[in-house]
Amino acid sequence: MPETIRIATRESELALWQANFVRDQLLAAHPGLDVELLGMTTQGDRWLAAPLSEVGGKGLFVKELEVAMLDGYADIAVHSVKDLPAHMPDGFDLPVIAFRDAVEDVLLSKLGGLADLPHGARVGSSSLRRRSQLLARRADLDVVPVRGNVGTRLQKLDRGEYDAIVLAAAGLKRLGIERDDAHTLHVDTCLPAPGQGALGIECRLDAPFMALLAPLKDEVTARCVTAERGVSAGLGADCSLPVAAHASIDAGGEISLRALLGSADGSQILRASASGGDPAAVALDAVQQLYALGAETILAELRD
Repeated sequence: MPETIRIATRESELALWQANFVRDQLLAAHPGLDVELLGMTTQGDRWLAAPLSEVGGKGLFVKELEVAMLDGYADIAVHSVKDLPAHMPDGFDLPVIAFRDAVEDVLLSKLGGLADLPHGARVGSSSLRRRSQLLARRADLDVVPVRGNVGTRLQKLDRGEYDAIVLAAAGLKRLGIERDDAHTLHVDTCLPAPGQGALGIECRLDAPFMALLAPLKDEVTARCVTAERGVSAGLGADCSLPVAAHASIDAGGEISLRALLGSADGSQILRASASGGDPAAVALDAVQQLYALGAETILAELRD
């Protein structure tokens, strides 16, 4: 077993928080282990001129980290699972999906919650998933892209560039950000992205240190997130499309999954629900329901 583990991480405040958190978990599980952080700037961090859906999706945030692992400069990478493509690239694994925090989105606005925003309010969000669901509730809103890290987006809101912005509750909580203008969006209003609130540890399939990661595993979170990510995979959708999914698990191990596919303008929202013990089978059930409701037509329009 190696005496040192090197974590590749983006250098945003939230990414560094996540990497340091995983480092602390590894040190607690393996006293004496040396854990180093390798900070990197990814193409997604550099490209701020357009929404991710127009420039390749959130996979832009992970490519450089994977190259660092392939080249031997890093051993693992820590991600927000919602930022990962539905399919892991060849040669890589996601052995740990754990440490899930709040799954909800938060609308931040001094004007109030979603129902309180004035007609035509300018709402910042680069997520087509959020855009679709917000417009389904409030077709009058002007939902426009906003890029940058959490701090940058909040600064843009405070400068008055937007009437409201939408962020993930987990990110705000992890950064210790508490604001009086934060309004939680219930999952009935805005179903989260697959894997939202969970952390994932990525490594090469041939990594010799899998046993080191075993104490960090969380079977309940992994099963729920696997079912959620199965919806994206089954629809052939990456995280730049308006796909949402959230799973929970009861004391008997039964998974309950809710899934959603929307049109870009929110005029069409398809919903499905499924339950069972096998994450893959539950996801397949939900995907088949969405296709039966007309998912193929919406997906074709989104890809045009």
